[in-house]
Amino acid sequence: MDNQRLEIKVALGIQKPASTVFNAIIDPEHMSNYFISESNGKMVEGKTLTWKFSELDMEFPIYIDKIEHDRYISYRWEVEGEMLLVEMTLDPAGDDVTVVTITEKSMENNEAGIKWLMGNAGGWANFMACLKAYLEYGINLRMGSFDFMAK
Repeated sequence: MDNQRLEIKVALGIQKPASTVFNAIIDPEHMSNYFISESNGKMVEGKTLTWKFSELDMEFPIYIDKIEHDRYISYRWEVEGEMLLVEMTLDPAGDDVTVVTITEKSMENNEAGIKWLMGNAGGWANFMACLKAYLEYGINLRMGSFDFMAK
């Protein structure tokens, strides 16, 4: 990253094997318990999906780039008129622990870019916490969390 581009990077350990974490990320049956409200399919390389979020009255097209089973997922989505790359890596870190690292890149280092950085960095931290709570404890942290935004 140079001084002209901004990039988000978050990481968190999940106490589950990489195969469990991978499946929870690519399968909308699982994702709807911690991230999205709806998707028109599983994440498959080369496929375009539509994601919906219960707190937003919008649909987001998601363009799946690359999938490496149990290791790596990348897709592109449009943010503020720019196509941004999201990369998720899953790294085993001992018995039944997976470190999930997410990067989203990149935006110009200007007012719009800083606004994106602040919003999406918090969003990805929330994604990680919700994924961890769902996989480790069966809790949907998003349920009711953003109802105030739908009003």
